[in-house]
Amino acid sequence: MQDFVERVVQTLSVDDNKDRVSVVQYSRDPAVQFYLNSYTTKKQILDTVRVDTPKRDIVFLLDGSDSSRNGFTAMRDFVEREVEKLNVGDNKDRVSVVQYSRDAEAQFYLNTYNTKQDVVDSIRGLRHRGGRTLNTGAALQYVRDNVFTNSSGSRRSQGVPQLLILLTGGRSSDNVDTPASALKQQGVIVAGIGTRGSDSRELQKISYEPNYALSVSDFNDLPRVQEQLSTVLSKVVVRATPMTPTVTVVRAAPGKDVVFLLDGSDSTRTGFPAMQDFVERVVQTLSVDDNKDRVSVVQYSRDPAVQFYLNTYTTKKQILDTVRGLRHKGGRPTNTGAALQYLRDNVFTASAGSRRLEGVPQLLILLNGGRSFDTVDAPASALKQLGVSVVVIGSRGSDSRELQTISQDPSNALTVSDFTELPNVQQQLESLVEAVVTDVIPEVPTESVDTPKRDIVFLLDGSDSSRNGFTAMRDFVEREVEKLNVGDNKDRVSVVQYSRDAEAQFYLNTYNTKQDVVDSIRGLRHRGGRTLNTGAALQYVRDNVFTNSSGSRRSQGVPQLLILLTGGRSSDNVDTPASALKQQGIIVAGIGTRGSDSRELQKISYEPNYALSVSDFNDLPRVQEQLSTVLSKVVVRATPMTPTVTE
Repeated sequence: MQDFVERVVQTLSVDDNKDRVSVVQYSRDPAVQFYLNSYTTKKQILDTVRVDTPKRDIVFLLDGSDSSRNGFTAMRDFVEREVEKLNVGDNKDRVSVVQYSRDAEAQFYLNTYNTKQDVVDSIRGLRHRGGRTLNTGAALQYVRDNVFTNSSGSRRSQGVPQLLILLTGGRSSDNVDTPASALKQQGVIVAGIGTRGSDSRELQKISYEPNYALSVSDFNDLPRVQEQLSTVLSKVVVRATPMTPTVTVVRAAPGKDVVFLLDGSDSTRTGFPAMQDFVERVVQTLSVDDNKDRVSVVQYSRDPAVQFYLNTYTTKKQILDTVRGLRHKGGRPTNTGAALQYLRDNVFTASAGSRRLEGVPQLLILLNGGRSFDTVDAPASALKQLGVSVVVIGSRGSDSRELQTISQDPSNALTVSDFTELPNVQQQLESLVEAVVTDVIPEVPTESVDTPKRDIVFLLDGSDSSRNGFTAMRDFVEREVEKLNVGDNKDRVSVVQYSRDAEAQFYLNTYNTKQDVVDSIRGLRHRGGRTLNTGAALQYVRDNVFTNSSGSRRSQGVPQLLILLTGGRSSDNVDTPASALKQQGIIVAGIGTRGSDSRELQKISYEPNYALSVSDFNDLPRVQEQLSTVLSKVVVRATPMTPTVTE
């Protein structure tokens, strides 16, 4: 069959874009090998047709804690048997193994070996790691940040399926929700295998789908689930449209937003002039005067202090004059985690001059002289999820593992003995910066249209406390819809109402004319209910409304917007579902009344300045213009994210 398809393709006129080709394979279910718009040359098509086994990047994450010591040989044998079934090679299947207990360590990366024999030999030589604490959450985050990366051999940007197989024998000592969600948002298919000592609910949370969580009595029983695991792996097929890097920036010259975060604590006082000189030399290489590059400098110790924002200065001279005049901040302790969080919330924002939503690369250069007194894990992860590329330069007083956690890739963590040696790493820094600009996938318009299409969901507080303001909410939504260009291939609208639980009034694909949407909004009735579970409502919207089946076009690169109107503090936790929405690329604007919790609203919103407030719902017209400003900043992604799993 392959030969037949190849001969037919040879007769077609693909290279001049006359003919297009798609291949679909089926048995019980169909599986798209590639779509009509996946490839534009005959060679690409023929190369794909000739491949017998779809390539995959597979990472095994093994519980190496003290409690798994007796079962470690069985785990090792299991991994070896799985690898024996693979078609290992640089352009075929790639394999990595990571072991963890309190923290995680890669035994080898996806690009360490390119023959099956080398992989098997390395697996046979594995030794049990040991350690009393089992931090599965930290291990998942480690794998996401350090193994499923270009520098470690991941081919995610080429559309190659990413699989993680977790073998664990106990309940995690840390929280797994956010890192598990982050892996899913990155498109990593996770299958979790646990023993009787594991937490089955935790394993289901971690796994890509609940039925991808498998269980055995103990690790010696692993051969029993080998076939089930093979079924999971067989469902994963190559993405139709690889997420290939692009440097195309529409309507504007290529540029970068560069933020320098300088350790200004007491311990860096003598090295501060060298830091200033280094920043000055880097700025000299940038294109500031023609507005390609923008620069911000922040200094921190216990608290961060912005020296100037990305939109403060428009010429290189202004920036250099300010950098030369900087004074050392001083103070103790060094709270690097708080500084990173501050940058995410206050500097890498549109109001501070960030052009992230326009597809401009975001770069953070951290100069650090000592170990942080607070945790850096969550804020570092939040920056990466926002798309910020982080390069860290530390001195002998820094913690190298901490620097690697903060940086985009371990290779982005540079060290000098002291800051006077900074000129020695300037060339490396420039190479890393250049790589960031090359690899960025900008969120820019793909077609020159007057009004970009959007999927907009309104989430309305329908609890008892909002009864008096419900008419005002309804009128507000109607006015917003009147401004839209509603249509099946234009803007789509959905409305969801919630109190204790949530209910869709209509979905994104229910109506395709503005009049139908408006008529439905006018007919809305207040839901009622005493409890206000905003967290559950956000999760409901993510799982049931921003989906292909409900009309979401996220996989086609259409911007996804959620507008929340709420009049009170949530009775449940909003952190994890809000984070999951952001990681999925959904732009959330929250509008609250005096009864709302402003900090909660800022957590939920995509950026803190997307959280708007009114005294009560009758005052909503006052923020209509602010909301329009938020909506106007959202543009169509350049690269659609196509599915990786056949349902």
